[in-house]
Amino acid sequence: MARKVKEKETSKRQKSSKDEKPMEVETKEVPNDTKPAPKSQQEIDVLSVEDIREQLVLIERSVNIRETRHTLRVIRSLPTTRKKLNSRVFFRLAKIFFNGRQPNDEANKKYLLSCLDMASVGIENTDSIKPSSRQAKVPRTPETEVYVFLLLLIYLIDNKMYDKALECANKLVTMLVNENRRSLDPLAAKSFFYYSRIYELTDRLADIRSFLHARLRTAVLAHDSDTQAALLNCLLRNYLHYNLYDQAEKLAAKSTFPEPASNNEWARYLYYTGRIKAVQLEYSEARRTLVTALRKAPQSTALGFRQTVSKLSIVVELLLGEIPERAQFMQSDMKRSLFPYFHLTQAVRTGNLGAFTDTLDKYGDVFKADRNYTLILRVRHNVIKAGIRRISTAYSRISLADVAGKLQLDSAEDAEFIVAKAIRDGVIEAEINHDEGYVKTKDVTDIYGTIEPQKTFHTRISFCLDTYRNSVMAMRFPPKSYHIDLESAEERREREQQDMEFAKEMADEEDEFP
Repeated sequence: MARKVKEKETSKRQKSSKDEKPMEVETKEVPNDTKPAPKSQQEIDVLSVEDIREQLVLIERSVNIRETRHTLRVIRSLPTTRKKLNSRVFFRLAKIFFNGRQPNDEANKKYLLSCLDMASVGIENTDSIKPSSRQAKVPRTPETEVYVFLLLLIYLIDNKMYDKALECANKLVTMLVNENRRSLDPLAAKSFFYYSRIYELTDRLADIRSFLHARLRTAVLAHDSDTQAALLNCLLRNYLHYNLYDQAEKLAAKSTFPEPASNNEWARYLYYTGRIKAVQLEYSEARRTLVTALRKAPQSTALGFRQTVSKLSIVVELLLGEIPERAQFMQSDMKRSLFPYFHLTQAVRTGNLGAFTDTLDKYGDVFKADRNYTLILRVRHNVIKAGIRRISTAYSRISLADVAGKLQLDSAEDAEFIVAKAIRDGVIEAEINHDEGYVKTKDVTDIYGTIEPQKTFHTRISFCLDTYRNSVMAMRFPPKSYHIDLESAEERREREQQDMEFAKEMADEEDEFP
């Protein structure tokens, strides 16, 4: 009986559980527009001024502690800061920075406002501008003043106000020459770069060459590595702008590029030296320096620089008789700019002299704009050598007249001279029968019997050693803290007094226990 009662109770529980409805949970609707409302242009300008004010505080802190790491941090943020600059930002900065505490503040404020487009700010009379109530929070040192004028110069260059930018650049450089302070070294390096840039944009680079040489001598004597690296690159660019390759080579040979320079300066220097060596027929050394420049360049930014170096590197590889990898032309950020060089590489690989000539005619203006046209004209001989190599692979014996026809040469005599030079250079293994007028190739069965494996291994070992050496040099260590263990005069007197008291106690103990 008890068993039947238990079964009835369990069946009732199961029926009640089936009849129960699930609990309804109340849910609150979450609004979809959780994105913050866009800020107005006025709020963005206020935040930009605040960012610049914080950068000025960092520069002042770097001057006080006599370390350049804070200033270098500010300089690294320049690409972001220059996107925020406009007339309204400089108008607010002029009210905050030039507060009348310095004797030349009024003149500098009027000059800064005269460089701006005050119509966009909405102010016509600049004489009625009064200083802001937040002036005391902005540090005033020669370094911060140089930084403000550097921002003004960058703003004028970006807006193509070249006449005002020239005046601002001269004013900025005069301030740097008058203020002989080591804390200005990082800012001076960046200022000289933009100083040279504005003279390049106005096609007056020859006017500042002697000045740059004088500043370079001063930087070398003062062991200012940042300014020395920047000025060396400016001078090399100055010479290359006017195709003065001999003078640029002498400058690079008789000067030493500073090792502590940044990777960006190293990349520029290696690119300039690579171009010099390519023009002077030192193709192997030029390729090595260009590959190193690409490795040191920023990988996420500096797209224009990487494209320029890649174009020159492709031409140098073609001059060396090598064919660049196809993947180099298929990169998403390089594909469009390297398209003419892809057609050039195809013409060289196939040894088709007609396709090479058509490529020169079609993309000649592009090659001239890249300043690679004269180097590409030298590739014509490599096209002929590639054609000869294909002919020697396809035919064991062929007449010189057929060679001239396949290479689109004028006569069989020209083909004979070119084939003879290719045999002498080791391009092909063949012999010429001058009496019957044909070329007979030799079979190379064992590649390891030649010096090709030795050359390949030497190239790979040199690349690995250079990578290791550059990696070790790129390591950054904290600066040495000199005189940190030396005690002050007061501490020394206290220590001597404690030593004397300890010696007296020891003498008293010896007297008590003879």
